[in-house]
Amino acid sequence: MNQIINMIIRQLTRKLLNKGIDAGLNKASSLRNGREQQPQQGAIDDYGNPVQKGPTQEEVRAARRAKRQGGGQGANQAKQAMKMVRRAGKL
Repeated sequence: MNQIINMIIRQLTRKLLNKGIDAGLNKASSLRNGREQQPQQGAIDDYGNPVQKGPTQEEVRAARRAKRQGGGQGANQAKQAMKMVRRAGKL
């Protein structure tokens, strides 16, 4: 009976350990890929701060908002065109 319990415990431990190792390797590989895609930092001043700052968070949000709204105009035109086609088909 003791051997059976030990065998089951070993199997469960092996499975948990393998899942943990796989998860750790996946996380490490995703971190590595994320670091490669980050842009290189420009020059830094005496205090370790970047000299040339990128766009602020507000500017990025405003640009994304404008991009979404710009796509909405095309969608509205497509809806209007589909309405015209349906109306023309009813005649």
